[in-house]
Amino acid sequence: MRPTIQSINASFTGRMPVYVALCLLLFCALVLSRPALSQTPPATVVYIAGTDNNVALTQHMTGLLRDELGDGFSLRPFKPGQTSQDDNSLIITLGPDAFTLVRQESRNVPVLALLVDEPFIKGYTNGHEEQQLSAIFYAPPMIRQAVAGKVILPHATRVSMLATPDSAVLYEHLKEQLPAFGMDSQIFVVSSNDDLIPTLIRALEYGDFLLAAPDSSIYNPRTIKHILLTTYRRNRIVIGPSQAYVKAGALASTYTPFTIIAALAADVINEYQVSNQFPPPFYPEEFRLAVNEQVARSLNIPLPSRQELVDAIKARLSSSTEDDHD
Repeated sequence: MRPTIQSINASFTGRMPVYVALCLLLFCALVLSRPALSQTPPATVVYIAGTDNNVALTQHMTGLLRDELGDGFSLRPFKPGQTSQDDNSLIITLGPDAFTLVRQESRNVPVLALLVDEPFIKGYTNGHEEQQLSAIFYAPPMIRQAVAGKVILPHATRVSMLATPDSAVLYEHLKEQLPAFGMDSQIFVVSSNDDLIPTLIRALEYGDFLLAAPDSSIYNPRTIKHILLTTYRRNRIVIGPSQAYVKAGALASTYTPFTIIAALAADVINEYQVSNQFPPPFYPEEFRLAVNEQVARSLNIPLPSRQELVDAIKARLSSSTEDDHD
């Protein structure tokens, strides 16, 4: 006897609970056998506070920082008012103007300051703020600049420095450090604009080279041409204050490339994510040397390669540090 449609439906309907149970078991087995889907944690937000005066620099540094930090961080431009809304998000400031803007809005937000100098940031690193504030100094340390001058002019024993009454403090610690490298120094104070060149001439009569600090009251676009011409007419050289002044006619200056600063900033931020505190502000250990070879030739100063000069500077600095620890 052939089964009818009704009998087939009745037979299937009777087995429905069994089929449903088997399907559920099979579905659960498939789900449990598949590896758990990993959920990507949200990216940590880091704000970049730049300056309207140099948009290109802000964009360049942001790109370098993004490359160094990777996908775990979301870099966003800082906008006034954000710090009052979120005191936990870390902010990177580029330059003193950007830093001042951020600090005016909040003193609690964690800040890593880049492209600032030690004298500027020094007044902000007192008390409880120290763990919420760090900086990677941009201007080279003065002792490294002085040692660069000594390596370029091995016979040099005396260093001249120009300062105003207010900026003489920039050289105080340096004067204590120089004897360890076989050099003495003297600060020549410029009391007025009219006194600049006469004071410079006295400084050049004393020193084997002129060491320039990042002091805009002395070294600026209005004065640098006169300083350089007066110096070279007396067969002396200028060391510092920065890579930009080497292009203008200073003989040499150490500097740290932006790529190294960005890499160090990424290290500091990653460490902050773990420890929730910053290291004290610091100078980068790695550096390069800018040299005006045309000036060196005109003054008959023989120079080895830049890398040889850098290695010699590092060796001098390292030797002095080891002697201090003995």
